[in-house]
Amino acid sequence: MATAGSPSILSIDLGTSAVKLALITTRGVILGGEEEPIPLSLLPEGGAEQEPESWWSAIVRATRRLLERGVAPVGDIIGVNVGSQWSGTVAVNEQGRPLRPAILWMDSRGARHIQRVTRGLVSIEGYGVNKALTWVRLTGGAPSMSGKDPLGHILYLQHEHPEIYRNTYKFLEPKDWLNLRLTGRFAASYDSITLHWVTDNRELNRVRYDERLLKMTGLQREKLPDLVPAASVLGPLSAEAARALGLSERVQVVSGTPDILAAAVGSGAVRDFEAHLCVGTSSWLSCHVPFKKTDLLHQMGSLPSALPGRYLLANEQESAGICLVTLKNLLFETEDHATARSSQEIYAGFERAAERIPPGSDRLIFLPWLNGERSPVEDRLARGGFFNQSLQTTRGHLVRAVLEGVAYNTRWLLPYVEKFAGRKLEAIRMIGGGARSKLWCQIYADVLGRTILQVDEPVMANARGAAFQAAVALGHLTVDEIPALVPVARTYEPDTKNRRIYDELFREFLQLYKANKSIFARLNRAQSA
Repeated sequence: MATAGSPSILSIDLGTSAVKLALITTRGVILGGEEEPIPLSLLPEGGAEQEPESWWSAIVRATRRLLERGVAPVGDIIGVNVGSQWSGTVAVNEQGRPLRPAILWMDSRGARHIQRVTRGLVSIEGYGVNKALTWVRLTGGAPSMSGKDPLGHILYLQHEHPEIYRNTYKFLEPKDWLNLRLTGRFAASYDSITLHWVTDNRELNRVRYDERLLKMTGLQREKLPDLVPAASVLGPLSAEAARALGLSERVQVVSGTPDILAAAVGSGAVRDFEAHLCVGTSSWLSCHVPFKKTDLLHQMGSLPSALPGRYLLANEQESAGICLVTLKNLLFETEDHATARSSQEIYAGFERAAERIPPGSDRLIFLPWLNGERSPVEDRLARGGFFNQSLQTTRGHLVRAVLEGVAYNTRWLLPYVEKFAGRKLEAIRMIGGGARSKLWCQIYADVLGRTILQVDEPVMANARGAAFQAAVALGHLTVDEIPALVPVARTYEPDTKNRRIYDELFREFLQLYKANKSIFARLNRAQSA
């Protein structure tokens, strides 16, 4: 238990739907937290944007509330660290002011510009052979054809908003823009810059921009921030930021890390080949690995991690928890105005309804590709929905089918992750909002056929990971100490009675994608062009 005098970190978790803040000791004890929702704008032709200033305002409000609660003496706070949504782009002027809304990881408007950059005289899956080999050899991956990487965002601005592009001093990832607000320093870390696909990542202690890659992509080095190693101390809070947050100017700001990388640390799975599954807005199945490797076909690779000198197997599935949020909004948006039911009450009701439905949801199958997919197939035109619905289908069926459909999608990814790692993943730590559901944890165990370890306070994994990274950077913690500081709340073993039905429905799940892939393309190509 923490006491007064326990050094703590203000950990900022910038998500897509909310900012979550927590005060966490350097030993991982969560002293208190606050949350602020942030608006999201979904635009025609695949656009997704947020106002960066709304992030900062939410952080200031939440920090002030947290400090007013007195969960820890302000003097105990030694550092601030950001773990944020990844693969976003903030275009700023020389004063650091955004020139337009931030382009988010969901935004696919740069797809056609990416496709011009990646193709060659001889192409495979849209990648020129020589270009693909160069990207894989130097970076460990290659640009996503979906246009959802920062490279796609920047090319979109370059070609379709040339005045914004010309006036941009630096293009920054979301966490790097927040660090600019905190310190006044323009910088990116080795881990956050990766998805621009212009850095040589072969030496983890000396990641640098590569002239060949800059030329291939058409990006200008002067419009990109200088690089610092992962877990670097950027310096103290600026006077302006300290005043806004109510903190001392002596508080140190650490370089931060993208959410996927923060979650890996916060899950406690920091040893090589220890796996974690995050079920948040999106989802991923990941582990640290001791090698640089790429599986371009299934959109995964080992990239610089939040821990200095380490690689993390990175992949992402576009829609997970957001599928349940979408179902809630469709079923309850109008009703909620009348009954004022909270989201927490609705989700609790969802769980009770789904528990009454047998495994397999009476063969109702949900397809979770509401915003296309990245791994194990890259298909920005794929879409979701319910299949095999009948007059007997109830709300409980819909909810359970969503939980199962998202789990089937992870099962689709699992063999490719295990092949990449070169071994079976015996036990998987589960984090994110989805891990709060006992039912969903059990469904994952049954669908995957793997032991699921439900991490204690799973929603705080990103914040906990950012706090641990800061504690390591500031010399208060070693990486080897982290696993023992992340307790497991409950262990879920696969129920063999459910194996048969889930095996059958998973096969049909794959067939539904194969059978409908060309239909998705015909229906959605025009609106995504």
